[in-house]
Amino acid sequence: MDFRLTEQQRMFRDSVAAFARKELSQGALERAHDAEYPYEISKKMSAAGLLGIMIAEDDGGAGGTVMDAVLAIEEVAKFCPRSADVIAEGNFGAIRVLAQFASADQKKRYLAPLLSGVEMIVVAMTEPDAGSATTDLTTTATPDGDGFRINGSKIFPNPLADQYLVYVRYGPGVGGIGSVMMRRTAPGFSIGKVSKFMSGNHWAPIFFDNVYVPPEDVLLPAGGFKKQIQGFNAERIGNAARSLAYGRYCFDLARQYALDRKQFGRPLCEFQGLQWKFADMKVKLDAAQLLLYRAATNADRGFPAADETTVAKLMCNQTGFDVANDSLQVMGGLGFTQETLVEYCVRRSRGWLIAGGSVEILKNRLAEIIFERRFSQRPPRAATTT
Repeated sequence: MDFRLTEQQRMFRDSVAAFARKELSQGALERAHDAEYPYEISKKMSAAGLLGIMIAEDDGGAGGTVMDAVLAIEEVAKFCPRSADVIAEGNFGAIRVLAQFASADQKKRYLAPLLSGVEMIVVAMTEPDAGSATTDLTTTATPDGDGFRINGSKIFPNPLADQYLVYVRYGPGVGGIGSVMMRRTAPGFSIGKVSKFMSGNHWAPIFFDNVYVPPEDVLLPAGGFKKQIQGFNAERIGNAARSLAYGRYCFDLARQYALDRKQFGRPLCEFQGLQWKFADMKVKLDAAQLLLYRAATNADRGFPAADETTVAKLMCNQTGFDVANDSLQVMGGLGFTQETLVEYCVRRSRGWLIAGGSVEILKNRLAEIIFERRFSQRPPRAATTT
């Protein structure tokens, strides 16, 4: 078993690093604190072939692998953590599901603008009463001629997105769930009060008031729920990669700080308490990276395996946050200011313990994989009498 990158992977990694050093290192701090989507960066990434890395060349992508996309996130994050989000959003999650299941016409109208870096897409799935219990969603798609009328609401999507991949209910049960594509300009589509997450990103409730979706904008009809959820394994790889990359960014910054900063006449790195802290962080980072690489490598060009992805996300989410948080502690007051990106990485990595499947839900799913049985989180049904 060889844990080294291939020659091709090393060349790709080095080319991404060179791009990030030249194009992204300047302005990284300001970019991180700007809630607007950095379209100028996404256009540069498109030109460099870093959007749609895993998407087939015939569809406008690079025809690469999941591992390639993970390496891109890691290298970009070393120079600009905020830009690592652009890499993830341009390769994982909604864009991957769209590329996998879209028609040729949908790829032309929806996928192409994403790959060129001029538009952004987000998933509109969570509802006020349907978060982790995704199958409780109530946003309806009612037949109207050849198309559908969409009614309902979602919470937490980015209100600045150009496109929304909307989970809808065509009929009862899990089998009645599918998805449609929608633009924010659609008549009947509206955005509620805009708020901010702890990370600084915008979110808002969005509402569908009899929004008409023509048949050519149906992504997955009834019965498509399981296919959509498969896409979440890909999203979780991107989530895990960002968490870990943010933790490593903070580790590297704190390491240099510990070498340079002196207290009581000695560099911080000479204090055993901090030596042990850095040793613990190093072990966690390396262990998490191995689990991430296993999930990414074994995924090849398909969707990643549920068990390997679950383990990787759990480990990377917790490690990324813990290492970023410990790095902030090492840097003291400076780490707590907005003059470095450490506090930003702490806030961002904290969100990934929730997003894309909370760590608690993932532990439930992992237990089901371990015991090869379903553990319903719902209360038992009342006994019926005859």
